[in-house]
Amino acid sequence: MLAPGDLDGLDVTWMSATEPVPQGDFVAIVPLLSRWVGGTELKHLPNLRIIANCAVGYNNVDVVAAEMRKVTVTNTPDVLTDATADLTWTLILACARRLPEGIALIRSGAWAGWHPTELLGLELRGKTLGLVGAGRIGQAVGRRATGFGMRVLYAARSAKPEFERDTGARRVELGPLLKDSDVVSLHVPSTPETKGMISSDTLARMKSGAILINTARGDLVREEALAIALEEGRLGAAGLDVYADEPAIHPRLLAAPRTVLLPHIGSATGDTRRRMAALALANVRAVLQDQPPLTAVFG
Repeated sequence: MLAPGDLDGLDVTWMSATEPVPQGDFVAIVPLLSRWVGGTELKHLPNLRIIANCAVGYNNVDVVAAEMRKVTVTNTPDVLTDATADLTWTLILACARRLPEGIALIRSGAWAGWHPTELLGLELRGKTLGLVGAGRIGQAVGRRATGFGMRVLYAARSAKPEFERDTGARRVELGPLLKDSDVVSLHVPSTPETKGMISSDTLARMKSGAILINTARGDLVREEALAIALEEGRLGAAGLDVYADEPAIHPRLLAAPRTVLLPHIGSATGDTRRRMAALALANVRAVLQDQPPLTAVFG
């Protein structure tokens, strides 16, 4: 994942995800999103200067505790935008054209040949894509929608004039977006305001037969409520790459019909993962050389 020379001059300890957060005289750590770094961990790292998260998110870091100890926190935005947007569209297409059901039918040996009403899906041209959040990834997903002839709505704190000009997207409130969208794709961070935002209430406001996509944060979605909406046929399909309690997934969601469930692979291309690692290390080098970090969450 790293180029020769990336670690020159650094005394590095490699740790597996199953090992606890290290203690001692470390001046920098490069954790994955799955590793929690909070006040207790920081207490045992008295010389720590930077937590260089190898992810765009940083929910795994107690940023308040880090700031109190004057530890810089960085992430890796931008470098995974296209990979995640591509995977979002993979999920949209897989849900719209019922790919898992088709694959299962072939593998079962029960396919009896072409039939005009078998596995009818959703044609995307002329349909509406609703983006909940229009940051880098949300906009990248929206820009791809124009090639499929889709209308784009988005809900965001601020208007995105360039995005609107390039795609014809229209900014609306969340309520109208849920009501009018054939595909709803989530692209907001996990905050106290957004956690659980896709609940039984918001699912009930979605268009009958609509598709829900989540490649953002798992805890945006109440998984049992989503499973019930799928079981009752109110929702057309759901495509998820993230979950509230990874790697655990609510058993009812696992058993729900018309789902495409992936193991958090939004950034999983060789090029993207190399860029993420390189950016995390560049942040480490900058801070240890008393220079400003490239992509600071704060600090």
